[in-house]
Amino acid sequence: MINIVKVEKKDVKELASLAKEIWFEYWNSILTLGQIYYMVNRFQSEFAINEQIEHGNYSYYFILESGKKIGYFGVEPQEDCLFLSKIYLKKEHRYKGIGQIAFGIIKKIAINNDLNKIHLTVNKQNMKTIQIYEKWGFKTLHPFVTNIGNGYQMEDYLMEYEIKEEEED
Repeated sequence: MINIVKVEKKDVKELASLAKEIWFEYWNSILTLGQIYYMVNRFQSEFAINEQIEHGNYSYYFILESGKKIGYFGVEPQEDCLFLSKIYLKKEHRYKGIGQIAFGIIKKIAINNDLNKIHLTVNKQNMKTIQIYEKWGFKTLHPFVTNIGNGYQMEDYLMEYEIKEEEED
């Protein structure tokens, strides 16, 4: 059974630990080890997550299977869309439909915030994930490059999902 639980302040340290575990396993075929260390520290450390929640408009959620934390996602309501910042599962839980269940909750979060679009960015080399997003109904809007500091940059696609009226009921 899959459950989604909102991350509370007391859970941020555990979330950062889970993120670090997943990121080093996930990104090692696309990014250098140095860039992974940098990105985890900059975007998914306990400090960074607390900053995003307290000073941004981010919410994080654990994805649980039979009570065990197997992944997470982070979203940020913006002016015209819900930004899906992160969605990650541990390796042994991927390609089993769990991400799609989480995406159903993400759509509900968008609807509850009166937003009818979901945006995300995805690394251009991350072909399996791009195919999954396309299967879920995302369309690629355009490529772009972001300098993230320390000499690193991300080459991503901006993707968009439009929530249909029947999904809002």
